[in-house]
Amino acid sequence: MKAQMTPLEEIRHSSSHVLATAVLRLFPDAKLDIGPPTDTGFYYDFDLEHKFTAEDLEKIEAAMKKVIKENQKFERIEVSREEAVTMITDFGQTEYKLSRLRDIPEGEQVSFYRNGEFLDLCAGTHVNYTKKIKAFKLLSVAGAYHRGDSNNKQLQRIYGTAFQSKDELAEYLEMLEEAKKRDHRRLGKEMQLFTFDSEHVGPGLPLWMPKGTELVEELEKLAKETEFEAGYDRVRTPHIAKESLYLTSGHLPYYEESMFPAMEFEEETGGEKVRYFLKAMNCPHHHKIYAAVPRSYRDLPLRLAEYGTCYRYEQSGELMGLMRVRSMQMNDAHIYCTAEQFEAEFNAVNEMYLKYFKLFGFEKYLMRFSTHDPDKLGKKFVDNPELWLKTENMVRDVLQASGINYVEVPNEAAFYGPKIDVQVWSAIGREFTIATNQVDFAVPARFGLEYTTSENKKETPLCIHRAPLGTHERFIGFLIEHFGGDFPTWLAPEQVRVLPISDKIADYAQSILADLKAAGVRATADLHAEKLGAKIRKAELEKVPNVLIVGASEAEEGNVSVRSRFEGNRGSMSREAFLTDLLEAIQVRKLQIKE
Repeated sequence: MKAQMTPLEEIRHSSSHVLATAVLRLFPDAKLDIGPPTDTGFYYDFDLEHKFTAEDLEKIEAAMKKVIKENQKFERIEVSREEAVTMITDFGQTEYKLSRLRDIPEGEQVSFYRNGEFLDLCAGTHVNYTKKIKAFKLLSVAGAYHRGDSNNKQLQRIYGTAFQSKDELAEYLEMLEEAKKRDHRRLGKEMQLFTFDSEHVGPGLPLWMPKGTELVEELEKLAKETEFEAGYDRVRTPHIAKESLYLTSGHLPYYEESMFPAMEFEEETGGEKVRYFLKAMNCPHHHKIYAAVPRSYRDLPLRLAEYGTCYRYEQSGELMGLMRVRSMQMNDAHIYCTAEQFEAEFNAVNEMYLKYFKLFGFEKYLMRFSTHDPDKLGKKFVDNPELWLKTENMVRDVLQASGINYVEVPNEAAFYGPKIDVQVWSAIGREFTIATNQVDFAVPARFGLEYTTSENKKETPLCIHRAPLGTHERFIGFLIEHFGGDFPTWLAPEQVRVLPISDKIADYAQSILADLKAAGVRATADLHAEKLGAKIRKAELEKVPNVLIVGASEAEEGNVSVRSRFEGNRGSMSREAFLTDLLEAIQVRKLQIKE
């Protein structure tokens, strides 16, 4: 079947073929695997003994420009499977392409695309001629396991991007440069927010430093206040549980590859060996809390919230700073409700998301509503077609009625029900998945969860899984890049720094610091024997939002000279006036963006 692509996708897909064409011209021994378009560009995977360098990328890019200048035609060729084997063999690319040929379902049309001397097994589509590719750039080389499986050979993946115009390409490359400056891994190290110790602690297990811990504490405080107002009850659960818990929930054996290996112990009674797992998700534990006491319709909705620490054994090649870790603190909650209560509860969760978006200044967002595939019931999805349709319609109705920006994506639901993945864009236009909102109509029944109706009958509640702030790790990683490390005062690890002009003013600086700390402000005083200019530069590099400069005149008048990262030089004001303004900004969680 001929794939349908947008004009931009066709340009990017065609660019990947031009990339492979150029690589084979320069490195004839290269073995080709796959080269699709992506949301931001394209890539191609190569098996080659020679390790690609930055200089190689320049040469490949130059060779691609020659291919484009030749204005080669993209020709679609439809063949039988037997003919496809012959074509692949004749082209000398059997190692990976024959395997990809076997992936094509029986009865589906097999096709190739030819441009110039290059031939590739491909469903399409492409531009008509290579000269349609007017703006592209190769970006990087990375390792990529064949089919994403670490048991397979690691190939070399060349990433590139392409746009319909040179202006769009220039804008994107500028965004990438800005993203490098805002990279949370670089800023996290410079600002002393977190660290990793792969040798002794383990990869993907972040260690929060004092300043980073302040960020964690502030987010948890925000979540607790918001959830308290919304009628949530807080719970705590252990970091470990028996295998039987996850067998009941259905996570085992399907999710076991993403969990840390089991720990086996002999029980004190009977000597029977029992397997325990580190907690990978909070929901089974919360289900047990629900089941601990009888529930009536009068008890619903029941909203159980926890900042629970979970552990997932992500592949080492997928770990990336705080964005992909093995230990995470999740802003998790589970809402148990009746079908009649679902619309109000699901809408309230979405409203909570919107409240957070406004607070943090997320101007662009999208809800990805994931539904099931009826052909995969009993395999990838719970086999209950009636409840799938019912709950998907319920979610769809809420989204449409609320006017929330969303798209519907088939075949990506959770195994137990439809879900929403929350996509947000940072201040510089980078897209992130930061949170999820899921409907569960299957697992509560597996745990025997019930409530008594007003007619004195037993019913199974629906369960809404929601995590508006996602995990501390991913959310803080996103915030670092969104704000570029310039956190608004309420969130900043260090909210105020006092800079005395000389040692003679140290006592006055200390008195200001004492007042700030007494008011609950995170503040320090730089009493080092350095010039004022050096102290100011240090505070700027460390992105302290408010700097108070005090000299003899300020000490005499009881004032402070205020420099704000968001408002510039605010001049001299009384200590009392500054503290009043500061505490108000902290209390209301005022949004401040550095221009």
